[in-house]
Amino acid sequence: MTTLTCFKAYDIRGKLGSELNEEIAYKIGRAYGQIHQPKTVVVGCDIRLSSEGLKQATIKGLNDAGVNVLDLGMTGTEEVYFGAFHLDVQGGIEITASHNPMDYNGLKLVRENARPISANTGLKEIQALAESNAFIDVEKKGNTEKYNILPEFIDHLMTYIDPRKIRPLKLVMNAGNGAAGHVVDAIEEKFKQLNIPIEFIKIHNEADGTFPNGIPNPILIENRDSTRNAVLIHHADMGIAWDGDFDRCFLFDEKGQFIEGYYIVGLLAQAFLLKQSGEKIVHDPRLVWNTLAIVDEYNGVAVQSKSGHAFIKDVMREHNAVYGGEMSAHHYFRDFSYCDSGMIPWLLAVVVLSETKQSLSSLVEDMITKFPCSGEINFKVQDTQETIQKIFDHFAEQKPTIDQTDGVSLDFGTWRLNVRASNTEPLLRLNIESRLDRNPEPMQAYVDELTQLIQG
Repeated sequence: MTTLTCFKAYDIRGKLGSELNEEIAYKIGRAYGQIHQPKTVVVGCDIRLSSEGLKQATIKGLNDAGVNVLDLGMTGTEEVYFGAFHLDVQGGIEITASHNPMDYNGLKLVRENARPISANTGLKEIQALAESNAFIDVEKKGNTEKYNILPEFIDHLMTYIDPRKIRPLKLVMNAGNGAAGHVVDAIEEKFKQLNIPIEFIKIHNEADGTFPNGIPNPILIENRDSTRNAVLIHHADMGIAWDGDFDRCFLFDEKGQFIEGYYIVGLLAQAFLLKQSGEKIVHDPRLVWNTLAIVDEYNGVAVQSKSGHAFIKDVMREHNAVYGGEMSAHHYFRDFSYCDSGMIPWLLAVVVLSETKQSLSSLVEDMITKFPCSGEINFKVQDTQETIQKIFDHFAEQKPTIDQTDGVSLDFGTWRLNVRASNTEPLLRLNIESRLDRNPEPMQAYVDELTQLIQG
C-alpha cells in the first residue's frame, strides 16, 4: 500500500510527480465520492499549468464514484466555497497550491455548506481509502457539466457595500497573474453599471500559470514592490494584492506602505461592530492586543481560536460570530458561510474609507502606534518542539502568563510573544507585540533576543 504524503493538516498539497499527480488526484476524487456520497459537487482550479489536468482527473474519480460534477472552470478557492453553499450541491473541491512554489499543487475539500474537510473531519479517511484502493464499483456513474458561477458570485459580493455611500477612490489591483483577475474585471464592470465612482489600476491582471512576475505571495517582502510602486505612481488611495487562489488579500495604504494583516483584522472588526454592537469576533492567538482593544471599545465579544481555517470556521459556527480574522490575511464572514474570502475584505475597506472619509494610513496609524508588532518571522529549526521548550525555559524566571491555545504564547504585561510550529511547512513561526504606552523598549531588541535564542 502506497503512503500518500500530500495529505496535510487541513488540505492536500505536494510536489508534482512524486507527491501529487493525476493518478493520485483521481484516487482522491473517487475516495471523496465514495466516503461522502454527495449527489453533486462543484470543482474548480487555479491557473497553475498542472491544475486543469489534476482537475479533470479528480472529476473522473468523482464521476466513477457516482457523483455529478459542476465544473466551474478556472476559479479562486472562494468561488468553490461560494458554489458549495449557494448552489444545491453537497460539496466542493478546488485544485490549488495557493502560494507554494511552481512545482507544487494541491486540493482543498469541503462538504455541504462549504464546511471544511480537514484531518479531524474526514481527510484521514479519504487518505486511507485512496491509499488502499478499496474502491467499490457503482451502478451509475456521475456526469459533468460546465457551470459559470461568476455572475452569482459578483451579485453576492455586492451585498457587502451600499453603492450610494461609496466616495470616489482610486485602487491599485494586483492579481499577481493568479486567479483573481477575472473577478477584478467582473467587479469593475459591475461598478460601472452601478455608477460606483471607483477607478481600478490593474497590474499583473492576466491569469498566467508561468507566473512571469513570480509566484503571487505578497506576504513575502520581496513581492510587494510592484503594488507599492503602482500606488505611488498613480497616487492611489489603496493597493490590493492577492495570492494565487485569492483567498487572502493584502492591503497597502495611500503611501504604498504594506499594512500587516493583524491591523486589518482590527479594521474589519471595527467595521462590523459599528453596524451591530455585541457581535462576536473570532481571532487567532498569534497577535491579540490590538484586536482585543478594538472589540472592547466597540462593545463586541472577542473569542480566541487556534490558527488555521478549519479551527476558525468551527469556532465561528459555534459562537455565530459575524467575522473572524487571522493575522496571516485570512478573513472569514458569517454571511459567506463562515468561509474565508479575499474579495470581501477590500470591499469592506472601501466602505470604511468612504464612510469615515479618512485615508487608510490614518485609520490604522493609531493601532500600529499603540500595538507595534514584529510581523511573522519564520525559522527553519531541527526540532520545533525542542526549540519551543528552550524559549519556555529561557523566560520561566520572568513568570509570564502562559497560553497554549496554539503553540505557546507568553505574556509579560508590556510585551508578548507567540511561537508555534507551522501546519503547512517545516517552519517555526514567531510573532512579537508590544504595548507602546507601557514599554519604551524597541521591538528590535525582542526580535534580536529571540532570534539569537532560536538560532543559537
